[in-house]
Amino acid sequence: MAAGLLETVTIPRAASLPSASSVSITGFRSVRFSQFRGLTVQPTHSSAKLRSPSKLARFGSRIVCEAQETAVDVAAVGDANWKSSVLESTLPVLVEFWAPWCGPCRMIHPVIEKLAKQYAGRLKCFKVNTDQSPSIATQYGIRSIPTVIIFKNGEKKDAVIGAVPETTLTSCIEKFL
Repeated sequence: MAAGLLETVTIPRAASLPSASSVSITGFRSVRFSQFRGLTVQPTHSSAKLRSPSKLARFGSRIVCEAQETAVDVAAVGDANWKSSVLESTLPVLVEFWAPWCGPCRMIHPVIEKLAKQYAGRLKCFKVNTDQSPSIATQYGIRSIPTVIIFKNGEKKDAVIGAVPETTLTSCIEKFL
């Protein structure tokens, strides 16, 4: 099972759940949310024979994550290993500056993890917690997070500020490979 990338979910009222034609499991034992891959709503009353998703509210339900773990662990760097990991790298390096309290940072983490997997062997990806390594953030003028900086041959080449789409980061990466 996937470990919690999703912290909270607001479930719509049963009346606004998908129609019977969009429910993918026979017997309507669960409802699938297409925009949240791997999440389903399942009834907690196991003997209930549900004929429609709207009856989920009468019997109670729970959210179940059926997605497999696909997260890639992007290594953290700090003051102790910044130079050897980033500045002395023979490959281009993408560094995400973030903080644990930053909502947009949590939104971009899966994108960075996907890019790390996609460009493995051609690009190194790291993350810097600005609360734990403020000197690195100050050195590179980080004033907003998330900020993604691409380094090549130890030099800052490009910076992207904010939780941007994957395509934006991909186009920046491709320029330096």
